[in-house]
Amino acid sequence: MKKLIDVYVYRIKAEEPEFLLLKRASGKIYANQWRMVGGKVAPEESYHEAAYRELLEETRLQPESFWVIPSVNSFYEAKTDQVHHIPAFAVQVDQKAIPTLDEEHIDYQWVNQQNVKEYIAWPEQNRLIELVHHIVTNHQILPEWLLDTDSY
Repeated sequence: MKKLIDVYVYRIKAEEPEFLLLKRASGKIYANQWRMVGGKVAPEESYHEAAYRELLEETRLQPESFWVIPSVNSFYEAKTDQVHHIPAFAVQVDQKAIPTLDEEHIDYQWVNQQNVKEYIAWPEQNRLIELVHHIVTNHQILPEWLLDTDSY
C-alpha cells in the first residue's frame, strides 16, 4: 500500500490565512485540478520528512512554521480498492512568499478559506483547510504539533 502525505501551505494576509493551491499539469495524476502540496512517502522516510521534501520539491518555499494537523485526509480509491488515511501537515510561509513550481504544476493561487471550494473538489481537503483556518485564526497550534525543520 502506498503511503501518502498532504501539505497545506498558508500565509497570513490582513490577519487571515490564505492557502496556496497548485494547478496540476496535463499528463499528471489529477491533471488540471487545483490541489495542495502532496506526494508519496519514500521507503526510508517518515511521513513528516516526506511532507518537508515535497514542500521543497513542489514550491521551493521555506516554512516559518511546520506542524502536524490533528486529523487525516481519508478517502476510498476505487482504482486500487484501497482506503487511504493520509497524514496532513500545515506550513506557514512568509506573506511575500512566491513559489517556484516544479514540472508537476502549471499555476498557483493564494486563496482565502471562504473561496477554497471554488478550486478544491475533494470534501476532505476542504475540511482540512477549514480546520487549519480555525486553528490558526484562534491561535490554537499546540507545541506538540510543531515540527523542527532544522533536523531535515
